[in-house]
Amino acid sequence: MKTPRNLGMILLAVWLILTGLISLTSFSFASLPLVMAILAVAAGVLLLLGR
Repeated sequence: MKTPRNLGMILLAVWLILTGLISLTSFSFASLPLVMAILAVAAGVLLLLGR
């Protein structure tokens, strides 16, 4: 399976959208901070690697 070339930007966009929606809707669950942190780190690493 081939990964998209701009996967880092896609993950960054997803993270930004989720952050905004969580703030607007006050949505929450127990492991939300962990999920958001993992998504942010993955996006950052992929952006630095140029993917």
